[in-house]
Amino acid sequence: MGASIEAIRTAFEAERDHDRPVTVAHEVPTSYKAITGEWLTAVLCKDVPGGTVTDFRFDERDDGSSNRRRIFLSYNDAAQAAGMPATVFCKAAETLENRIVLGVSDTAQAEADFYNLVRPRINFEAPNPRFARFDPSSYAYFIMMDDMAGKVHFPDERTTLTRQQAEGLVTTLSNLHSRFYDSPELGTETLPFKHWPRWWRDMMTGAPDFPDCCDKGFEAASSVLPDGLLRRRSEIWEATEKSVARHLELPRTLIHSDVHFKNWYITPDDRMGLADWQLTTIGHWSRDFIFSTMTALTVEQRREWLEDLLRLYLDLMAAKGVPVISFDEALRNIRQQMFTAFAFWTITMRPTEDMPAMQPEHTTFEFLRRMGAAIDDYGALDAF
Repeated sequence: MGASIEAIRTAFEAERDHDRPVTVAHEVPTSYKAITGEWLTAVLCKDVPGGTVTDFRFDERDDGSSNRRRIFLSYNDAAQAAGMPATVFCKAAETLENRIVLGVSDTAQAEADFYNLVRPRINFEAPNPRFARFDPSSYAYFIMMDDMAGKVHFPDERTTLTRQQAEGLVTTLSNLHSRFYDSPELGTETLPFKHWPRWWRDMMTGAPDFPDCCDKGFEAASSVLPDGLLRRRSEIWEATEKSVARHLELPRTLIHSDVHFKNWYITPDDRMGLADWQLTTIGHWSRDFIFSTMTALTVEQRREWLEDLLRLYLDLMAAKGVPVISFDEALRNIRQQMFTAFAFWTITMRPTEDMPAMQPEHTTFEFLRRMGAAIDDYGALDAF
């Protein structure tokens, strides 16, 4: 189970200096102010003989579930000759609120494990890490990766995908899911991730007001939800819990779990990359498939393309050696998996007191509109 809110608060308050300087590569910065040139040199220039970071400065903050900033770097001649990056993109947990939201759910540990244990073994588009660690004593974590700003496009709800890009999205998912499908490594030291139902149970234990806040988020978004779904509001949470329980009965693989559209990026050659691996868990592929397509496609695109995209995904999985999955079975599974995706965004609309603000309201409204329409279109409440 993830840490309790009280344990994280106690650890945070016990820190005498939240900005204590770090100087050696294994240390996890507890804040951006803690970063020193010595630490950056140790992390970035470890394979560059004589290479050093001579100066650095920070970009503006971007706060959400984590605290994000770029670092602009200068180097000596040896490091410059080795082609060291001029900027890196970082994620941290500086504040108590961020450590709570990332520590209770074990997401900080999961993201560090993904970059250290999984990223070297996959062949699809994902960020390239320079440093990824979680400190279980302070609940601080720090991820540093190559900066993709200006090199790729980060979409949001205003971005309209082409059909080719939508097919690239499900191709990326099939590459992840087929790579670890029913692998005996799942849950072992080499893939030490939580099973999705356990992750969910731990989240509910750590944030007992989660269901109530989701219901408040549902009410707040009622203006963009279909009438049919509004009339069945009282059934939503029961369906959400059934959605989680289905993972206990289905084949397992490694899933991203938080594949909303803003966690994707588009390369100049139109490949679809997947970032933000904080919620890496073990579960059924259908959660990733429907969460990504519901948020990435407009309502009109989803109505026109979804079943074709599902057939493409199933063909790709079979081509990669996964046992054949029938279309009818797959469609039933994705109908059932709409609800925890929906919960992730009703909670975003009305987060618990211990959660930071995670997304702009206009984004949240649009994603809930798209998901609400999908739940209504596919009669998801009757899929169990």
